[in-house]
Amino acid sequence: MSGTPERPLRADAARNRARLLDTATEVFATRGIGVPTEEIARAAGVGVGTLFRHFPTKEALLEAVLVRKLETIAVRAAQLPAETAPAEAFFDCLRLVVEQSAGKTEFAQALAAAGVDAHATLREATTAIRARLSELLAGAQRAGAVRPDLGPPELIALLIGTTTAMEHLGDDASARERVFAVLFDGLRPPGGIRA
Repeated sequence: MSGTPERPLRADAARNRARLLDTATEVFATRGIGVPTEEIARAAGVGVGTLFRHFPTKEALLEAVLVRKLETIAVRAAQLPAETAPAEAFFDCLRLVVEQSAGKTEFAQALAAAGVDAHATLREATTAIRARLSELLAGAQRAGAVRPDLGPPELIALLIGTTTAMEHLGDDASARERVFAVLFDGLRPPGGIRA
């Protein structure tokens, strides 16, 4: 690392990078992370050289997609309290985290296999999401919508388990909704407020 600040991307380069990330996110979500980088470049309408200028390896692209997904979750989670009641904001955030975390394990395993420390890369976004979840949990508990004995560590464990369960269910939407119903019902105190 040279210590010199990175120059901002030119407008066309920034558009190409954003298009590559959008395309890679969609392709990886629908076809898995085994899709060759050449196909991603072609689907984005750029040359493979352009892809490699922005992401010198496939692992760099995977890492960027994963970071972007988590940053998107963090931004959306920060917006929820201003848009809805505390209970609804909390349960909407849980759904968001589970739905947007699909495939995260596959990404993390691929990065680890390439020697990339995914936890270090994702630390900032993960910390922001956990802080927001803690705030939303406290608000929902104050509103009487979530059992008072639940703490952030248990909530994180439940989210990890639920995300893993959803990966096993695949695309079965009705089964996924049943899992959410069981999770949400288990989080509510007896006679609590329903979101």
